[in-house]
Amino acid sequence: MKRLKRYFMLLLIILHGGGYRRAEYLKRKNYFNKIGNHCYLQPYNFGAEPKLISFGDNVHVASNVLFINHDITSFMFSFMDNKKYKQRFGTIEIGDNVFIGANSTILYDVKIGNNVIIGAGSLVNKDIPNNTIVAGVPCKVIDNFEKYKKS
Repeated sequence: MKRLKRYFMLLLIILHGGGYRRAEYLKRKNYFNKIGNHCYLQPYNFGAEPKLISFGDNVHVASNVLFINHDITSFMFSFMDNKKYKQRFGTIEIGDNVFIGANSTILYDVKIGNNVIIGAGSLVNKDIPNNTIVAGVPCKVIDNFEKYKKS
């Protein structure tokens, strides 16, 4: 039943069209831990634990961005040793005025600061400081937000 409910919710998210409408719908449904104002969410799949994700104000997320808020290595270890291992979960916190480029992956236990641009195809595996532009696998600081904004 839980799986069916999840698939139904995914269908409703997909049907809510454009990114601003999708974000407003998910905000009304309390789908995330927190979502601010004026957000644009192109993806429709936010992982198995969307309550572990927080969005600030003016966050724009391009298509095919993955939010990974847990891993399943515990299942592999449990099979290997025939004992139960604790599953690893973590939050994803996104500040204000953030753009996340297409095909990026955001891992758990990551805080993305304010005024950040994440280049397309990036892997975010550690915290990102305020006022930066990052890109790469794994992502690294490549420029300054204010400098880019003025150019």
